[in-house]
Amino acid sequence: QVQLVESGGGLVQAGGSLRLSCAASGRTFSMRAMGWFRQAPGKEREFVAAISWSGGSTNYADSVKDRFTISRDNAKNTVYLQMNSLKPEDTAVYYCAARSVPNWGVRTYDYKYWGQGTQVTVSS
Repeated sequence: QVQLVESGGGLVQAGGSLRLSCAASGRTFSMRAMGWFRQAPGKEREFVAAISWSGGSTNYADSVKDRFTISRDNAKNTVYLQMNSLKPEDTAVYYCAARSVPNWGVRTYDYKYWGQGTQVTVSS
C-alpha cells in the first residue's frame, strides 16, 4: 500500500510560479514511476507529467512542456512539479499518482495509487 500526500498548491497570478510536492509512504517508492495529473471543473482528469523510477526519463503534456518540470528525490520519497509561467488555464486540482512499475505512463489507468489532490488557481 502506498499513500500519497500533495502540498504546495495555492493562488498565484498569471506568469507566476508554484512548486508542488508529493510525499509518498512505503519502502517501494524508488521502484515506482510517478505522475502528475490535473482536473479542472467539468473536465476529465488529464495527464500533466511523469517520471521514471530513477528520474532518467520524463514526459510532459504538450500544454505544459517547457513550463513545468517534474523531478524526484528517492531519498526523501518525494516527487515535485515545478510550474513556471502559469496561465489561467492551468487552474485545476493537481493529483500525484504512483504506478506499480518503474516506467511512466500517460493514462489514468496506468496508475494504481492516487493522492487527494491540491488546488492550483491562476488568476488573470
